[in-house]
Amino acid sequence: MKKKTLCAQVLSSPIHFLAFGFGSGLAPIAPGTFGTLVAIPLFLVMQPLALHWYLLIVLLITLFGIWLCGESAKQLGLHDPAGIVWDEIAGYLVTMIAAPQGWKWIIIGFILFRIFDIWKPWPINLADKKLQGGLGIMLDDIIAGIYALIGLQAIAYFWN
Repeated sequence: MKKKTLCAQVLSSPIHFLAFGFGSGLAPIAPGTFGTLVAIPLFLVMQPLALHWYLLIVLLITLFGIWLCGESAKQLGLHDPAGIVWDEIAGYLVTMIAAPQGWKWIIIGFILFRIFDIWKPWPINLADKKLQGGLGIMLDDIIAGIYALIGLQAIAYFWN
């Protein structure tokens, strides 16, 4: 699909606009990184919430993302377009569950999530290759978020 056509389609469809992280997935390089950046303001709004509310919102974003990413990919006729970055938004929010306050932790969480999302150690790589549709698009990033969450919490435990 031509970039200009894709851009017009993403910007004119609410499904694609959300799946493409409010347009951030249209970045010509590293769309996943730009999608993850979109998650930071969302995290800043959610961070003051009680843990149970934060977890509920992350769960809802994830469940909605399974449908959203699957529907966007289906409408585009593509398996897992790089521009669909709703999964990166959800994965980063998983990373930041119960994160300490401060920009240092936001940046460390960002770096850890991007490392696991790009590196795709087992079982992330398995989910990425074997699962189809919205679940396949979302699950590898949720697992990457869990790995990054564990790493972030370990760093916070030993650093503080």
